[in-house]
Amino acid sequence: MSRILILDNIAPEGIALLEAADDVEHEIRTGLAGEELRLALAECDGAICRSGVTIADEQLSGNRQLKAIVRAGVGTDNIDKAAATRAGIVVMNTPAGNTFSTAEHTFTLMLAMSRNVAPAYQSLLDGSWDRASHMGVQLANKTLGIVGLGRIGQEVASRAIAFQMKIIGIDPFLSQEQAEKLGVELVSTLDQLLPHVDYLTVHTPLTDQTRNLISDDEVNKLKPGARLINCARGGIFDEDALVKGLESGQLSGVALDVFNQEPCTDSKLFGMPGVICTPHLGATTREAQTQVSQEAVELLLNFLRTGEIRHAVNMASIDLATLAALSGFLDMAYRLGLFASQWTTSGMESCRLHYRGEVASLDTRLLTAAFSAGLLERAMDAEVNIVNSEMLLRERGIQLVEESQVEMGDFSSSITCHMETGEATFTVSGTLFGQSMPRLIRLGEYRLETYLDGVMLVFSHLDVPGIIGWVGSILGEENVNIAQMTVGRAGDDPGGKAIGVLNLDAAPPDETLERLQQHEAIERVQVIQLPASGELPAWLLHSLE
Repeated sequence: MSRILILDNIAPEGIALLEAADDVEHEIRTGLAGEELRLALAECDGAICRSGVTIADEQLSGNRQLKAIVRAGVGTDNIDKAAATRAGIVVMNTPAGNTFSTAEHTFTLMLAMSRNVAPAYQSLLDGSWDRASHMGVQLANKTLGIVGLGRIGQEVASRAIAFQMKIIGIDPFLSQEQAEKLGVELVSTLDQLLPHVDYLTVHTPLTDQTRNLISDDEVNKLKPGARLINCARGGIFDEDALVKGLESGQLSGVALDVFNQEPCTDSKLFGMPGVICTPHLGATTREAQTQVSQEAVELLLNFLRTGEIRHAVNMASIDLATLAALSGFLDMAYRLGLFASQWTTSGMESCRLHYRGEVASLDTRLLTAAFSAGLLERAMDAEVNIVNSEMLLRERGIQLVEESQVEMGDFSSSITCHMETGEATFTVSGTLFGQSMPRLIRLGEYRLETYLDGVMLVFSHLDVPGIIGWVGSILGEENVNIAQMTVGRAGDDPGGKAIGVLNLDAAPPDETLERLQQHEAIERVQVIQLPASGELPAWLLHSLE
């Protein structure tokens, strides 16, 4: 039975889903930090959090049980995603649940700032009826700049159109066609956008690229009198630059729902004319809280039950249909990586993966991750899976390149690895027979066709008579049974270089390998240990159960 840990308060509707699940147990433990949090995470299979807890490297390092963390909300900057990836932990969020609420709050602040709602109400509380002091501006015919046109950014755009605003947007992942459908003028750079906008709103994650995206230089490039809104993440706006812009008159207003440090109860911006702030209320509606809580629980339950991954922020998402279509190729790519790691004799420097035929039209990113997992499995003390394998490769300085070619070769699908080592370059290729029968079809300059499973004895030799019989005799003397045998030549003519691959029922002792190596025509003998036929890696088996 899987154990789920709830680290922040979530809506009762989400808890009800957990209580109704008879294949998981859950525990609510809020306010955890430091060592207490580390120990709690080490005892669960999945965790759900919001923004109230910080999950850092020290809480995840060495964790071999935790499989997934789901953030009930959009932002995941309170989770060390690099550390999670390194530990093989999937990090997911709930991007859809608070979309409408955050878009609406963006407009709430925009309107309240434009019409001086907060100071006007305060003046009434103070006993003053002063309409002239609270002159506002209308949104119609103003230009709104939107940085980030994902779900929330697009909803903001649709509402701005209803207010008869002109919209300029920037998002490197939005097509020109989609921008036109939204009624957005798409530009390529921030510098192209800033001088033309009356209002600027941001809807991006907080990354190294977006931190202090709007600072002194950007404020000075804005149209004088511009108004800024941030309902995304604190840190995208340089708050000191906002203060300077307001003091100089370059900015007419600032509306913030998020801050560099939260909770934030003391800021230079508080009380400044033209400023309105709220305490991170973008997703704080009954509907949003219910939706993100339910979605978070459903994401985690589906992952723990089936391996389905949706809305992951540290790997490609895998739906059940994709997983079923890829399962055989995932297994084959993983075995190919395992084989390559054991065949190489010196340090790896780079890998070039070439997908050819039908497999090239599939999600090759996942296949590359599976290959990488096999490549590193025997080299790492930590657990290696499709979540962390590519990161671990990069950390070890191994370059990984992917190529695809949809035209078929000798087989309907094949995966080829060209590996550069400190001494040489070698090639290994595999294919899939049927839905679940991986085969080795090339090793170096040799073409062959052999089972890619179990104990494999690979020996390169000169193509002279008697070699196969001699190897078989020695194995027989050692009571090692041969299950399958494949031979291949480097070329078509006899007498050159050749290779033999034997699938054995058991691994031969070292003394036997030494005897085989003594034959003058045998150049190299290597035992390769792969999973038995039909035996899947744990990360794939769990997903298909």
